[in-house]
Amino acid sequence: MNPQQLQNEINQLTITQKLILAQDIWDSIAMESDQLPLPEWQTQELERRYRQYQQGDLELHDWQEVHAGLRGKQR
Repeated sequence: MNPQQLQNEINQLTITQKLILAQDIWDSIAMESDQLPLPEWQTQELERRYRQYQQGDLELHDWQEVHAGLRGKQR
């Protein structure tokens, strides 16, 4: 199936079907995410942050606190 045929098929779906399809596509990408190459700058940044963490130089935050803080800023 070529891209135009695929687009035509997608256009015929209901919004609910499109959302399910989108989720299925994201899930399939996530299952293969280990195959996606990281740019060198990202690898270096992750390594830098991990070193900071190991040395105790990185302040960690509980995700629930961060989430609550972000929610509070939107109000």
